[in-house]
Amino acid sequence: MRLLLIEDEERLATALSHGLRGEGYAVDVAHDGREGLDLARTHPYSALILDIMLPGLNGYAVCANLRGAGSTVPMLMLTAKNGEYDEAEALDTGADDYLSKPFSFVVLLARLRALLRRGGAVRSPVLRVGDLWLDPAARRCRRGDVEVRLTAKEFAVLECLARRPDEAIAKIDIIDEVWDQAFDGDVNIVEVYVRALRRKLDVPFGRSTIQTVRGAGYRLAARDA
Repeated sequence: MRLLLIEDEERLATALSHGLRGEGYAVDVAHDGREGLDLARTHPYSALILDIMLPGLNGYAVCANLRGAGSTVPMLMLTAKNGEYDEAEALDTGADDYLSKPFSFVVLLARLRALLRRGGAVRSPVLRVGDLWLDPAARRCRRGDVEVRLTAKEFAVLECLARRPDEAIAKIDIIDEVWDQAFDGDVNIVEVYVRALRRKLDVPFGRSTIQTVRGAGYRLAARDA
């Protein structure tokens, strides 16, 4: 699941992005409003976390611009300001939630999970592909009635496949969705996670739903081949 963090305080941006990546999210970071707006227009982020006081364009302007263009991406606004009028303006502009600095990272994660559960207009909060069930916000996965424990990155790769069931997805597209802009490694890293997912989700259940499509990528099939 890929997030965009727009925050001009570099120490805070570094701490938040590190913490979020530790929770399994891919995180792109922008330090000013114009750069953040360009990224938000370019990539299909699962959620945005943006400061209000930004150089270039402030958070209100970024939010209003995206909402005016029809974006339904969930947005959590951060600010050093404190007052009901600031909160009201954030929500009136189109933000989904508001968090005043200083804040607890645990609280930010809880607010983010709540936004992801509600999702935007184009995202379902729970994914079902055949007998496979995924809850992206809670990071839970089941095959039938059996809960399967996945690492954060395994879950992110599976979620990418599950959002486009029965469709072949190229490695580079999985990289773009699951890893962030800082990734400069080999795209074949995807193979490592696909093998791990097969060991956990297919082999124990006698299934073959995570399929290789030669020359095209990987497909999560609703039924075995």
